[in-house]
Amino acid sequence: MLPLKGQKDQKQVKKYILNRAQKMKETILVTGGTGFIGSHTTVELQNAGYDVVIVDNLSNSREDVIDGIEKITGIRPAFEKVDLRDFDATEAVFKKYPQISGIIHFAASKAVGESVEKPLLYYRNNIVSLINLLELMPKYNVKGIIFSSSCTVYGQPDQLPATEETPIKKAESPYGNTKQINEEIIQDTVASGSPIKAILLRYFNPIGSHPSAIIGEMPNGVPQNLIPYLTQTAIGIREKLSVFGDDYNTPDGSCIRDYIYVVDLAKAHVCAMTRIMEDKTEEPVEVYNIGTGKGTSVLELIHGFEKATGVKLNYQIVGRRAGDIEKVWGNVDKANRVLGWKADTPLEDVLASAWKWQLALRERGIM
Repeated sequence: MLPLKGQKDQKQVKKYILNRAQKMKETILVTGGTGFIGSHTTVELQNAGYDVVIVDNLSNSREDVIDGIEKITGIRPAFEKVDLRDFDATEAVFKKYPQISGIIHFAASKAVGESVEKPLLYYRNNIVSLINLLELMPKYNVKGIIFSSSCTVYGQPDQLPATEETPIKKAESPYGNTKQINEEIIQDTVASGSPIKAILLRYFNPIGSHPSAIIGEMPNGVPQNLIPYLTQTAIGIREKLSVFGDDYNTPDGSCIRDYIYVVDLAKAHVCAMTRIMEDKTEEPVEVYNIGTGKGTSVLELIHGFEKATGVKLNYQIVGRRAGDIEKVWGNVDKANRVLGWKADTPLEDVLASAWKWQLALRERGIM
């Protein structure tokens, strides 16, 4: 740089630096970014102009998802294979990418049934990873974090739809408990004076796949979630789909959930992150329900899939599953109003996208 000759030159340099900084993209760390929701959110972040660094230990995903993200957006996100339970390895990411200004934290074990069978795995994986991130954020000047929470924190609400003020009940599963505990950890950390902002997104049941069928939900091994098991049954990988219980207090006896399109959900994370980056948050910790605001039963979902695809499903009614609640859906007026976001993709289109993804996997010789 040439030496400055006077005050006018100094002002010009300051103006140049300011303009350059304003044009620089914010860099967001997406933990669990090769997973189902994380990959779709990475696509939407990049479409919105953010740079992305993905951290994932690939315990329930594949590294070639990065290729799919690049194919959709034309941009290859940075990727680090790291287990967030490892503090030193996690800190190395922040040292390598000092420009990280926000985090979207997806990385977690997420199956209700498995959490009942392996509670310690869930507590160690889901809680330690968050603590490590929160400890490192102030040290590396990370502005804020979006936490992937869940409607499971409400348990079985006394009144529906659940609002953000609905009382949090004792969790029905270790998975649900880790979400409650992590929300409390974030609240306590911010209340202690940690210079970070946080948004907790309590979302409902994400389903579907990117309309391109280039990325989608692809768990390792036997699926723990309904839709991938359903589509694998439809294509003949699984013999039949089990519906856990038809004796609940619902119109058709099966559990009711609020099923949200994963792309709509991904866009909610972009809205929330932009709110933090633009200093528009009104509270140090904000909470939003993210869903459609409508409940759909498991049997309604099955019949909806059959209608959307023309494929008949082989399913059977079996006993209730430990940890499942009867029915839950949310009031999402706050997210619609404050974040300027809405989930408006028709359920039939969402289910068709899931089937298109399954067909694409078969075509690619994956499953």
